[in-house]
Amino acid sequence: MLFQDIVFWILSVVAVGGALGVVLVPDLFRAALLLILVFMAVAGFFVLLSAEFLAVVQVLIYVGAIAILIIFAVMLTRDVQRGNLPNRLQIPAAVFSALLLAALVTVAVDTQWEFLPAEHQQRVELVQTSAVTTLTGEVLTEEGVTGPEEQAEVREAGLADLLISDYVLPFEAVSVLLLAALIGALVLVRPNPGTGRG
Repeated sequence: MLFQDIVFWILSVVAVGGALGVVLVPDLFRAALLLILVFMAVAGFFVLLSAEFLAVVQVLIYVGAIAILIIFAVMLTRDVQRGNLPNRLQIPAAVFSALLLAALVTVAVDTQWEFLPAEHQQRVELVQTSAVTTLTGEVLTEEGVTGPEEQAEVREAGLADLLISDYVLPFEAVSVLLLAALIGALVLVRPNPGTGRG
C-alpha cells in the first residue's frame, strides 16, 4: 500500500506541476509538451484505479491524437512568437466562453450525480474480469448471474459490446472531441486572408 501511495503522490505532483506549466509557460510548443505530461499522469491515475483500458484510451486519444495535433498546429504556424493579434472577435469569444462556463457550472450543480445502477456496475466488473481470466459458472453464480442465457451473455460480452450498447454516448463524445481538435488544428494553420500569412 505504501508503494501505491508514493506513486499517487508522484503522479499528483507531476500532474499539478504540468498543468501549471501549461498555463504559465509562454512558449506554446513547450506548453503542448507539458500537456502531454499531464495526460500521461492522468493515465497513471487510471492504472492505479485498476482501469487499464481507460489508461490505454487516455494515451491513445489524448496523447496520441489531440496533443500531437496541437504540436503539429504549433509547428506549422509561421509566426508562433507573435501569436494571434487582437481582432474584432475577442469580445464575442469572451462572452461565449463565459456563457459556456455558466452553463457547465449550472449543469454540474443541478445534476443528480449517481453511480451506475448495481446491475450495470456488476456487468461492467464481470466484463473487465473476463478480459483477464475465464469466468466459471461458480464465479458468475456468486455474482448473482444464475441463468444460463445470462451467463453465456456475460462470457461472450466484451468492452466493445459495452461501448456500442450501454455506453455509446460517451464513446461518440470522444469522436466529437477528436473532430474538434482537428478543426482547431486546421484553424491555427490556415493563412490569414488579409496578409497572406498564418
